[in-house]
Amino acid sequence: MFLAISRFRLRRRLIQLVLGLVLFGAGIGLMLDSDLGLPPWDVLHQGLAERIGGTVGLWSILISIVVLLMWFPLKEPFGLGTLLNFAIIGVAIDLTAALVPDPGAAWVRWALLLGGVYLIGVSSGMYIGANLGPGPRDGLMTGISKRGPSIRLTRFVLEAVVLGVGWLLGGTFGVGTVIFAIAIGPIVHYYLPRWTIDTDSSREDPDAWVHPAI
Repeated sequence: MFLAISRFRLRRRLIQLVLGLVLFGAGIGLMLDSDLGLPPWDVLHQGLAERIGGTVGLWSILISIVVLLMWFPLKEPFGLGTLLNFAIIGVAIDLTAALVPDPGAAWVRWALLLGGVYLIGVSSGMYIGANLGPGPRDGLMTGISKRGPSIRLTRFVLEAVVLGVGWLLGGTFGVGTVIFAIAIGPIVHYYLPRWTIDTDSSREDPDAWVHPAI
């Protein structure tokens, strides 16, 4: 009986993880199509794509790998969710950006932006709540914070740096970036407890995850 329950719970966690990552990437893709501003890390990804070539999704994957390598000196543990995170999200970003037609009208662009921000918030609760490993950028923030600075301060410094570099490279820093920064914390805070799946060995504190950085 216990084994059956454990298998059911694991299947649910895996489904929730994958669905959350797909929707997260789709949310970024919608923000990208709106052309009104991106989350800080994606400003960097877009800037690199503009200067070097490739797609935002591809650069999301490549930067995730670089960030994950930075975990080793921090001795951060990772899980299946960590590895699936950057692969699924990067592909979902590019597929969404390619499939959504040119919005044209301003109200459509705003709808894409607001829908994207909301979708990122909801899906963040899903993939984090699955408790199968944090995203590369989340793990970097928590790893650094364990050595002194708070998560909020660590997040602010990291995102300010990547946002500045991304903007200088040509990434879109706009009103959408500001809306994302203001809205994402409350949305994740609301949905994370509702999506969190309790496990015997891992429980997440909703207040610890102020922003998923992929």
